[in-house]
Amino acid sequence: MTDTTYEVNISRYFDAPPELVYRAFTDPEQLSQWIGPLMFTVPLDTVSIDPSVGGHWRMTMVGKDNPEWRETVDATFTEVIENRLLVGYETTQGFPGLADGTRMTLSIELIPEGEGTRLELTQGPVPEEMQENATVGWTQALYKLDALLATPAHLRNSPPNQDSTTEGPAS
Repeated sequence: MTDTTYEVNISRYFDAPPELVYRAFTDPEQLSQWIGPLMFTVPLDTVSIDPSVGGHWRMTMVGKDNPEWRETVDATFTEVIENRLLVGYETTQGFPGLADGTRMTLSIELIPEGEGTRLELTQGPVPEEMQENATVGWTQALYKLDALLATPAHLRNSPPNQDSTTEGPAS
């Protein structure tokens, strides 16, 4: 283990307007469908979002192959501009390679680009030994988000007890 830290920086284009991409980050039902690497699920009942300054972004990622493997996200928003920007942080406790109390920030900027949206994501500090995993995890999650945004609303899985005609991001 080293004391060297990095930032994860990802830029990705989505063929959807910023309002729909933002909604996918702030609507618990949508977020639970795409967030996390391929080998994780996020049960809807673990997701709580208050997209306001001082609000939160909470969820639990559960390993598909090992449900005992759980990763909790508990972030506080410090800056929110609807349909444009989400900035927040988590304070680390027992995170490998980072001292307890380290603020790990996450910035998600949505920039209109043509008919779609350019997402600029920055997360850090990330310990050197976790940089590749964090980059791969975010990249996999954003591929799942791209698939969700490309799926017509009437073809998406609806959570139990939800009217399947509810409009989603790609109406």
